[in-house]
Amino acid sequence: MENSLQDILKTLPDNPGVYQYFDKTGTIIYIGKAKNLKKRVLSYFNKPNPENGKLMVMVKKIADIKFIVVETEMDALLLENNLIKKYLPRYNILLKDDKTFPWICIKNERFPRVIFTRNFIKDGSQYFGPYTSLKLLNILMELIKKLYPLRNCNFNLSHENITKYKFKVCLEYHLGNCKGACEGHQTEEDYLESINQIKDILKGNISNVISHLKLLMKGYSENLEFEKAYLVKEKIDIIEKYQAKSTIVSATINDVDVFSIVSDEDSAFVNFLKVMNGSVVQAHTLEIKKKLDETDEELLAFAIVDLRQRFKSTSREVIVPFKIDIPKLHLTIPKLGDKKKLIELSERNAKFFKFEANKAKIEFDEKKKTGTLAILERMQKDLRMPVLPKHIECFDNSNIQGEYPVAAMVVFKDAKPSKNDYRHFNIKTVVGPDDYATMEEVVYRRYKRLLEENQALPQLILIDGGKGQLSSALKSLEKLDLRGKITIIGIAKKLEELYYPNDKYPLHLDKKSNTLKIIQQLRDEAHRFGITHHRARRSNDFIKSELDQIAGIGPKTKELLLTELKTIQKIKETSVVELTKIVGKAKAKIVIDFFYKKTLNQ
Repeated sequence: MENSLQDILKTLPDNPGVYQYFDKTGTIIYIGKAKNLKKRVLSYFNKPNPENGKLMVMVKKIADIKFIVVETEMDALLLENNLIKKYLPRYNILLKDDKTFPWICIKNERFPRVIFTRNFIKDGSQYFGPYTSLKLLNILMELIKKLYPLRNCNFNLSHENITKYKFKVCLEYHLGNCKGACEGHQTEEDYLESINQIKDILKGNISNVISHLKLLMKGYSENLEFEKAYLVKEKIDIIEKYQAKSTIVSATINDVDVFSIVSDEDSAFVNFLKVMNGSVVQAHTLEIKKKLDETDEELLAFAIVDLRQRFKSTSREVIVPFKIDIPKLHLTIPKLGDKKKLIELSERNAKFFKFEANKAKIEFDEKKKTGTLAILERMQKDLRMPVLPKHIECFDNSNIQGEYPVAAMVVFKDAKPSKNDYRHFNIKTVVGPDDYATMEEVVYRRYKRLLEENQALPQLILIDGGKGQLSSALKSLEKLDLRGKITIIGIAKKLEELYYPNDKYPLHLDKKSNTLKIIQQLRDEAHRFGITHHRARRSNDFIKSELDQIAGIGPKTKELLLTELKTIQKIKETSVVELTKIVGKAKAKIVIDFFYKKTLNQ
């Protein structure tokens, strides 16, 4: 372990907090929480677990450690959650849920409007939700609209504006959707009575609303106001019909959060249920992608903190399937009864979500596989091949007047680029601008190596060039006894003609065919890849040649200059004072004098 890391480990406190691991580029690769920072962080270095390969790889990449001390373990848990969502470190679990859920908002204003929004703004308004189901949200908004005629205008209905008749009723008033508070047709007390009932419905206190409406209906009936009583009865019927659609779990359970988890090797699915007054009023399942073989206990603890934050839950009781370590929360692990049934309901939801997610993945993979197979079968037919071209390699040469000759090879697997398999070749045996000899060399080197290393050979080789380059590549295949065992085709650049060995006439494909498009993509990718390498070689050689001309400057000094200043131009522009700091006074003078004299001679 490097001295700097050892120094950091010595300074770790015994307090709760959050630690951050950085790699050598300064990127955060992992964030964790701890009751005791010293014990937790040291455990990564003192007890390596050879069975956990992913963890060992991560530890090897740690170049720096930073930590934040907090007051309590709960603070550490919350901070860890927020930092992971902010920085998305490579080795932390990935929450596959980036949705912004909508809320029902009761505005902070006189004669409050009831709207739905995706923006939670701390302006004194009351927010209910968030709702993971748009269907449920629309049902609630429709219910509120049927039960309570409320305004939807954004007028400032201050007492002064209403008494001065600043506003006029609109069409909504005449349609019966609003009681005309803007002209004083509805009192604020009556309006707020409706708002209070709406709040009860949104909180799940539906029985309170029904009880209140039944008393109101009874009062109207006793006063012989049968029309008003009937209107109230209609409201009761609507609410009871909505209540019948709700999931009733137990009338004795109020304001609890329920969490469960099911997992496999790669993912975990955490289900959350919010129960108010015996009814499930919220439900959501979160998918988590594992990174370091995390336990179900670790994943569930993280998800509980995240979901309670997201859904603004303040429930004091949290029902869970097994013991987990979350401070300041009253956790219940039920063994039987209604709460046990709640856990089972939550687990069924999690299992269903897992099943659906896996099913969707299988269907996507099958669809992708079927699409790729159709493309490969079309290519096999178009190119007259005996087998599917699952593995294709394409070669291209790059040189300018014979200088810096290089070749490039790109690889497509299943009709897609496989960039890890791309290769550059610096030409070793060819002198001068000879494309044919260059092609012969690189093809021979490539397949000689594959044979020696017993690696898989491609089904199709594409040569960027006409008959000459194709013939050169064939010579190499003959030397390796591969001719006739792999389909090889030359691509003429101008007319998109495809040349086969021993075929007098070229093959012309339909300009719109997928086969030709993939061949063109291979050819263009090989050309791009080769040109990039060619430019890099020319640039490096130019740098070396200019520095090599400076007498008295050795390889170590050149390396030091390039490491510090990166480019020749930057070296030229650097002052003698700065150069002295890098290479010393004597060598700084040599460099300055060299470029000064070169400028005078130009």
